[in-house]
Amino acid sequence: MKIALTLTRYIVGILFIFSGLVKANDPMGLAYKMQEFFEVWNWHFLNDYALMFSVLMIAFEIIAGVAVLIGWQFRLFSWLLLLLIIFFTFLTAYAAFSGKIKECGCFGDCFKLPSMGSFLKDIALTILIVFLFIYRDKVKTIWSNRMAIIGMLAATIFSFGIQFWVLEHLPLVDCLPYKKGANILEKRKIPAGAIPDSTVITFVYKKDGKDVEFDSDHFPADFNDSAYQFVNRYDKVVRKGNAEPPIKDFVLVNENNIDTTDALLTQKGQMLILFAKSWDPNWNEQVKAIQATAEKNAIPFIISTSVADDVRANIKAPIMKSDFVAIKTAARVDPTLYLMEDGYIVDKWALPDAQKAYDILKRKD
Repeated sequence: MKIALTLTRYIVGILFIFSGLVKANDPMGLAYKMQEFFEVWNWHFLNDYALMFSVLMIAFEIIAGVAVLIGWQFRLFSWLLLLLIIFFTFLTAYAAFSGKIKECGCFGDCFKLPSMGSFLKDIALTILIVFLFIYRDKVKTIWSNRMAIIGMLAATIFSFGIQFWVLEHLPLVDCLPYKKGANILEKRKIPAGAIPDSTVITFVYKKDGKDVEFDSDHFPADFNDSAYQFVNRYDKVVRKGNAEPPIKDFVLVNENNIDTTDALLTQKGQMLILFAKSWDPNWNEQVKAIQATAEKNAIPFIISTSVADDVRANIKAPIMKSDFVAIKTAARVDPTLYLMEDGYIVDKWALPDAQKAYDILKRKD
């Protein structure tokens, strides 16, 4: 029994630490996933708190994993883990069986699991945690109380510290489609060999006050009856494919509402693109300095944003309207500066680190 308890404790503890560390690399990603659940459930009032929930949940996963590994305060943490895994299992079950959420975000963007895979993983974890919960009184730590408290304090500082760092800068490991070396135009294309959705044209008619749906192969026998009134026609997905490009909805629309995406991203040479979800006037001076140095070196500088009017009120530069969802993927920290060359992403920096880009441009003076 002791060996089984120890082995189970190590498996559960390591899995929770791993899960927390992967998500700590990009807490904004988990926050966006939470907002996706809130949107589906019409809990819009929680959207502004998603990042706080994300940071707390990630920190708890790491802290709880460490506590389980060393066996510290195991009665308390066995209860907390049981409640947490029940909550996680509910979320992954909803994602798997409702079809409204494709991925639960359990391991972030670096280790994507389909919704059913996440659900089965949580079922297995639930079994292990229930086993630990039943025998929680038999788990004893070999650490002294002082060493255990020091270890837990270190885990707490680390779990919050790493998240605050990446929220100020950028993820340590970039697993997003906009990572260094990627070609945005190529990432907008559907991958070779992808399977498209299979659809059938579905008709909606009203009969006797009720909507009736059928496809072209299953018209009702009495369809010629004048009792049928046309309501709508749509393409119904009968088999989901995987024909989705890694980068979706990314466009660069100029002030004349002309899509200039291809024209800009196929230009030869270097280009700077600042992705901004919002605009803070405190950014003005630093952005102007980068822009001036870029212009001195004949390097095009543009701003891609979903709040074009706010940016125009602060900065005189080529401003391209873009989709908010695409920008929040491209700019995990708001704003984020990209150095492009021949359509490829050479490097990128959160604005607090944009001095590095400024220094690169100054060396060309």
